[in-house]
Amino acid sequence: MADLQDISGDSPMETDKFIDQGGYSKKRSKKQKMGIYSRFFESSAQDLKSGVFYKALLGEMLGVAFLVFVACSSVYGLKELDHVRISLSFGLSVATLVWLLANVSGGHINPAVTAGMFITRKISLVKLILYIVFQCIGGILGALVMKGLTCSWQLDFMKMNVDFNATKCGLGMTTLGNGVSAGQGCAVELLITFVLVITVFATCDGSRNDLNGSGPLAIGLSVTMCHLGFISLTGASMNTARTFGPAVVLGHWDDHWVYWVGPIFGGILAGLLYEFLFAGNASMSKISSWLMDPDYEQVDEEDDESPDSYEMKRGSNS
Repeated sequence: MADLQDISGDSPMETDKFIDQGGYSKKRSKKQKMGIYSRFFESSAQDLKSGVFYKALLGEMLGVAFLVFVACSSVYGLKELDHVRISLSFGLSVATLVWLLANVSGGHINPAVTAGMFITRKISLVKLILYIVFQCIGGILGALVMKGLTCSWQLDFMKMNVDFNATKCGLGMTTLGNGVSAGQGCAVELLITFVLVITVFATCDGSRNDLNGSGPLAIGLSVTMCHLGFISLTGASMNTARTFGPAVVLGHWDDHWVYWVGPIFGGILAGLLYEFLFAGNASMSKISSWLMDPDYEQVDEEDDESPDSYEMKRGSNS
């Protein structure tokens, strides 16, 4: 693995100064420098030893569970789908839960956000895997609670108000609209998830000083915006775990891959684009360190916070 000194030709002191100007730090361990992938496993081991990490997993699971239960229930009690009501419900739910969980887990509540954080090296490999696992478990729990508490009521409502005999609840399941191909649906989910995740990164950008107002509300409004535009095409999932829960409970897997591939790749692309092109401290040296430095670690320019606190530390700005 080439060292940054080999690339730049500078002395170690000059290289460290060069890196610091990019808004991030390079820390050398006393042990022999490991490769980037070894560093991932080292940080994963540190997470597994931390009690805070398990609290974060619980937060992510409960966050997605409440998102599915509350937001997906907005489709109930209607003779016809009210897209404004559903869009506001999802947007406000996301904003509220991000506000609640920002200091617990970073407030991801979405595998696409977690994937974006991982590809930009803000979280460890084990956090990527277990966050997504617990988010999906949360989606299943939310769908089960929704089915247990509201399904029979919804069926009775539909039988009284709709001219057909409904046999099961939809649980807010996202499906492709009429005439929408799987490829088109995947592209839509990629693009609208891109909007959501790039908003998350902009909100978390510790190198900016122009952010005012509520960061979680901005994130929630991006969800509302994309729902209003595309709910008829794909259901505007933007969240694999939100779709996975109802799919498991209902056993509905038609075109389910769309809601994994589209959002995950949208989150990855948004994270990379913002972090290395749009961020306040974006620079070529930052890209070089991200690619080559095993000890690359994103920190705030004003205080030496950890990457975990960096994730949603700008959740609200006065």
